[in-house]
Amino acid sequence: MILGVESSCDESALALFSSKRGIVGEWLNSQIATHVKYGGVVPEIAVREHLTNFFVLLDEAQKVERLRNRVTRIAVTCGPGLAGCLAVGLSLAKTLGLLWDVPVIGVNHLRGHALSPFLPLFQEQEDVFADHLPHLGLLVSGGNTILFRIDEGQSIEILAETVDDAAGEALDKGGKLLGIPYPGGPILEQHAIGGDPRAFDFPRSFSDRSEMRFSFSGLKTSLLYTLDKFTDDQIKARYADLCASYQTAAIDQLVTKTKHALESSEFSSIGLSGGVANNKTLHSRLAELAAARSVRFLAPDPCHTGDNAAMIAFAAHIDRERVTENASALTFHPSLRLT
Repeated sequence: MILGVESSCDESALALFSSKRGIVGEWLNSQIATHVKYGGVVPEIAVREHLTNFFVLLDEAQKVERLRNRVTRIAVTCGPGLAGCLAVGLSLAKTLGLLWDVPVIGVNHLRGHALSPFLPLFQEQEDVFADHLPHLGLLVSGGNTILFRIDEGQSIEILAETVDDAAGEALDKGGKLLGIPYPGGPILEQHAIGGDPRAFDFPRSFSDRSEMRFSFSGLKTSLLYTLDKFTDDQIKARYADLCASYQTAAIDQLVTKTKHALESSEFSSIGLSGGVANNKTLHSRLAELAAARSVRFLAPDPCHTGDNAAMIAFAAHIDRERVTENASALTFHPSLRLT
């Protein structure tokens, strides 16, 4: 049994993973309601909330599962993320490791996301990677936009990443410009329903297939200049069109680069992960792209797209031959890259 601990940003999460049964329990506390009034995550408040929430979650987990008698390893997010938040999770994991006399393993949060599309396969087949490698993955969240390849041995090669803002950040900030509270992306998606996605010609950066990069800062600026040209009444009248066009511009860039990668090499599967994976338009367009290329489309369950401890425990299980278990030397890395 592996106990997963996640605290990279504003989600306090625990999960219990069995090498035979998969995820057997999850306990999570979201801080979104706490940070809404500030328009984003406030690190100091997030740390304070983690310090309170983890004790509550641990008590809840202990009531359901006798963790001390069942856990054989603890997997904790060691980066990237907010330094104070990572420190709380790491301290909890190390303390429990000492109390229960079990090893503590540091897990790359981005690697957890990258592997999460394979989590639903765990109950279907013994080897989740069988017939799915090489795998083309797209990780889209509020902090990261990365297109990558997974080969045999689960080695990861980054094919493209954003040079400025992440796609999720661009959707949230675009929502803010349109008067939508944090986090704006999911609400913007709802307002886009019924709107004309081609009503406004917002920019798509790096459209040439030779430029394997993403950029979303110009998209936000374009929306700002467009809104400045309209009165409040005009914005209200074209609101659905603005939301749909802005969202489509972001998604077009993601899908185009994924298509370019597919055309440059052979892949057996396409995966979508990260918080923005819940966007229905992005999900359906990548699924259609996979079908057109006759490769399998993989995505985690909606509850495992955002920050969660299940993907951390699962990554520790998958990487059990790669990870180190020297808890005394384990520390956090706020700027850790996907490897």
